[in-house]
Amino acid sequence: MTSAVRKLLFGTAGVPHSADLDSTLSGIKQTAAVGLDCLEVEFVRGVKMGDDTARAVKKKAEELGVALSAHAPYFVNLNSLEEGKRLSSQKYILSAARTAMILGARSLVFHAGYYGHSKSEEAFEVIKKALKEILSILKSERNTVTLRIETMGKSSQFGTLDEVLFLCKELEGLAPCLDFCHMHAREKFSRYADFERILKKLRKKLGQGAIEDVHFHVSGVEYGNKGELKHLNLRDSDFRFEEWTQALKDMGVKGMVICESPNLETDALMLKNLYRQIEWKK
Repeated sequence: MTSAVRKLLFGTAGVPHSADLDSTLSGIKQTAAVGLDCLEVEFVRGVKMGDDTARAVKKKAEELGVALSAHAPYFVNLNSLEEGKRLSSQKYILSAARTAMILGARSLVFHAGYYGHSKSEEAFEVIKKALKEILSILKSERNTVTLRIETMGKSSQFGTLDEVLFLCKELEGLAPCLDFCHMHAREKFSRYADFERILKKLRKKLGQGAIEDVHFHVSGVEYGNKGELKHLNLRDSDFRFEEWTQALKDMGVKGMVICESPNLETDALMLKNLYRQIEWKK
């Protein structure tokens, strides 16, 4: 596992919209230019980055002081009824982790899969077994990228807060990616008391180190009875981002905050500026 970030960094999920080109290299340059700190490289439609490009990305990010993470392909389902799909899902995560290692990413975020016809407990055990195998392979390869299982926003998806935290507690080398818009869509977490409770639960289950090396996703969200429908800009949603930011500061959170709002860097910069204003008031 890479060393923890010693402050709270803010960045975008993918290339900022204001970048000259839709490329990771251009995205890193623009991230630094607008005053953001980090970038999540999106492999969500497959790992299409070659090793030479990954090395160039690492070099540029180090030059500009931009921290990197990555996101594995969306088409992972470690709880599929079909063995072939489960094995392919493992390969997608492994491939993404190997490229993430080359480009210098701290973490690889992934969606674990769907319940299907399984109960939560059954899905938990199947996914746990698959992840144990993946973590063992990465350890044997001396891959230092931290695998982060994401909390999910639809009732059909494996990934409640409790499922994620329990799985991380049971598997050495696995860490959470807490997606607050997903948790809000699924369980209506959107007040200071909710955020404080979530952060305290994270600390209680996984230790103080988990609070000091987080990977969070945030955006506004539109939701229905079955959870998440689509992401929204923060000011167009009912997510209380001011209270969320205050809770992060009060709990001493450190690590990476990745904004997934449609306007990407606009909301990411708003959150960073809001956080800095809270710091200055202390």
